[in-house]
Amino acid sequence: MRIDIITVLPELIKSPFEASILKRAIEKGLVEVHFHNLRDYTTNKQKSVDDYQFGGGAGMVMSIQPIDDCITKLKRERAYDEVIYMTPDGETLHQGMANSMSLLKNIIILCGHYKGVDQRVRDQFITREISIGDYVLSGGELGAAVLCDSIIRLIPGVLSNETSALTDSFQDNLLAPPVYTRPAEYKGWKVPDILLSGNFPKIEEWREQKAYEHTKNRRPDLLKE
Repeated sequence: MRIDIITVLPELIKSPFEASILKRAIEKGLVEVHFHNLRDYTTNKQKSVDDYQFGGGAGMVMSIQPIDDCITKLKRERAYDEVIYMTPDGETLHQGMANSMSLLKNIIILCGHYKGVDQRVRDQFITREISIGDYVLSGGELGAAVLCDSIIRLIPGVLSNETSALTDSFQDNLLAPPVYTRPAEYKGWKVPDILLSGNFPKIEEWREQKAYEHTKNRRPDLLKE
């Protein structure tokens, strides 16, 4: 997979890809991540990539020209499955979206800033708009990092135990059940006996039941889906 991230703050978004799972995925050659500084594409002598709103109003708007030039250049070099815009009014990211996007080959992610982008960018270039929650951040970089992490960890070979991702919360519209590790007893607090029994069919049955109970108590909306 190749991910091209368009941003006005490349120094802000690079660090999540320089450690842990994302770094290992890149080093293994399982994913390529490229950062494009939008200021490198502007024809403005001051290297600005925003301007005032037509019609007045508070807040600056990201200009169409540098975004057009950057996306057009990338699309001349290869075909893209999605051109994604990170925006608070986009579709809220969920596990099913991450699952499907992990199967794609090439994607572009545009990080929003200021009051947003010129609407013509959204009309002409963007194929999907994604939000990571009902709140506003200073820019789309942190949202893009969250999106990339949720996708990349699902690519075969990224996690040392590939079945781990299949048992994460939300994979089957259930939250994950409780988990325990050694010691089996600590300060009188014991691990459930069933987990020490070695009876794996019964353990799986226990986990399914606990996942259902956990979801019912904390996220009953998921059961309706």
